[in-house]
Amino acid sequence: MTAPDVTGTPTSNAAVSTGKQSGKQSGKRPGRLHPAWMVAAVAFLALVGAAGFRAAPGVLMVPLQEEFGWSTTVLSLAVSINLVLFGLTAPFAAALMERFGIRKVTSLALCLIGLGSALTVFVNQSWQILLTWGVLIGLGTGSMALVFAATIANTWFAKSRGLVIGILTAGSAAGQLVFLPFIAALAQNPGWRGASLLIAAGALAVVPLVLRWLRNSPADVGVLPYGAEAPDAGIAGSKSTTPGVAVASPPTGSVTAKPDSANAAVRALQVLKRASKVRTFWALAAGFAICGATTNGLIGTHFIPSAHDHGMPETTAAGLLAVVGIFDIVGTIASGWLTDRFNPKVLLAVYYQFRGIGLLVLPLLLGSSVEPSMIIFVVVYGLDWVATVPPTAAICRSVFGADGSVVFGWVFAAHQLGAAAAALAAGFIRDATGHYNYAWMGAAAMCTVAAVISATIRKDAAKKQPATVSA
Repeated sequence: MTAPDVTGTPTSNAAVSTGKQSGKQSGKRPGRLHPAWMVAAVAFLALVGAAGFRAAPGVLMVPLQEEFGWSTTVLSLAVSINLVLFGLTAPFAAALMERFGIRKVTSLALCLIGLGSALTVFVNQSWQILLTWGVLIGLGTGSMALVFAATIANTWFAKSRGLVIGILTAGSAAGQLVFLPFIAALAQNPGWRGASLLIAAGALAVVPLVLRWLRNSPADVGVLPYGAEAPDAGIAGSKSTTPGVAVASPPTGSVTAKPDSANAAVRALQVLKRASKVRTFWALAAGFAICGATTNGLIGTHFIPSAHDHGMPETTAAGLLAVVGIFDIVGTIASGWLTDRFNPKVLLAVYYQFRGIGLLVLPLLLGSSVEPSMIIFVVVYGLDWVATVPPTAAICRSVFGADGSVVFGWVFAAHQLGAAAAALAAGFIRDATGHYNYAWMGAAAMCTVAAVISATIRKDAAKKQPATVSA
C-alpha cells in the first residue's frame, strides 16, 4: 500500500521514513548540494537537447520550398501535426513518468527526436516530411514538453518550485539559442540536411547524461525533496502557498486522487475528467491555447519566412529569433521568481497584454534591415515568450494538488493545439494573400482575450468551489 509523498508521487512508507532521516541530515550539512539541483541541471540539458527542432521549421521552410517546390501550407501542416502530437502526448507523458519513471520516458523521447530528425535527410515526398517532422518528432517533443519541467519541480522541490520551473522552461529557450544560429548557417552551407543531422546529434548526445544522472524521485537517493521538513509537507489538500490562488474542490470526487494508477493512459483521462469540472481548468486551457498560437504557432514557425518576404536575409532573421531565446531565458526565470511572490493570475494578464501590443506593431517593424524598433520588439517579446509557464503551472499545482502535473499536461495540450491551428492558418493566409499581416493582427486580438480570461480566473475559482481546503 502506498501513499502520496510531498510531490504527489507514490512512495513507500519505508522510503518516506528513510528519506526523512537522510534528507534532514543531508539538507542541513553546510556546503552539501541537495541532489535535487543535480537532477534539475540534467533536466535542463535534456530540454536543451530536445529543443533543437523548435528552432528548425522557420529556418528550413524556405530551403525545402526551393528544393522540392512544396507550398507554405504543406510545410505548415507538418509543423501543425508536430504541434498537435507535441500537445496531446504531454498529459500521457506525465502519467507515464509517474508510472515508469522520469528517466526511462525522457530517454525514449530524446531517441525519438533524434530518429525523426535523422530520417528527415532522406525525404523526397511531402508525406515523408509529415511523418518525420510531424509524427516522430511530435511524439518525442511531446514527451519532453513543458510538463516535464513541472514534473521535475513537483517531484524534487518542496520550495522554490516557481523558480525551478522558470529555469527548466528556459532550457527550451536555451536550446533555441544554442541551435538556431548553427541551423541557419548549415541550412545555407552545406544545406538543410546538415542542419537536420545537427538536431539529431543534439538530442542523442544528452541521453547518456539522462541515464546516468536523472533520478526518478528523492526516495531513490534517500532524501526528501529540496526544502521539505516533514513527510506530509506539501501534500495535496494543504493550504495553497501560491499568492492569490484559491484551492478548488471539484464538484464530484477528489482532484487529488492517488497517482499510482496501473494504466498511465487511464490515469491521464481520469484526471482530465476531474479537471474538466472545474472552471479554472478551462480558463487556463483557453489562455494557454492563445499563448501557443502566438509563440510556437506564429513567431516560431513564420517569423523567418515573413522577414524573408520583406527582404531580410534568413540568417539575420534567425539571429533575431536567437536574441528572443536569450531574453526568453531571462524572462522565464524572472517570471518563476515573481510567481513565488505575486498573484499568478495578474502576471498572466500582464504577460498576454504586452504580447498582444507587440504583435500589433510587428507588421510595421519588418523590413529588409534591422532597425532599433525591431530590436526593442525582439527584447520585449523574448522576455514574454514563455513567461506564462511558471504562473500557469503554479495555478495547476495549487488548484489540483497531486494531479497538478497531469492537469498541466492537458493545459499544455491546449497550448499546442492553439499553436498547430495558428501555424496552419498563417500558412494558408500567406498563400492566399501573399503576406502575414492578417495573421499578426488576429493574434494581437487573441492576446487581449487571453488577458481578460486570465484576470477572471480567481473570481471563477472562488465562485463555484470553496476558497480553500483545510490542511
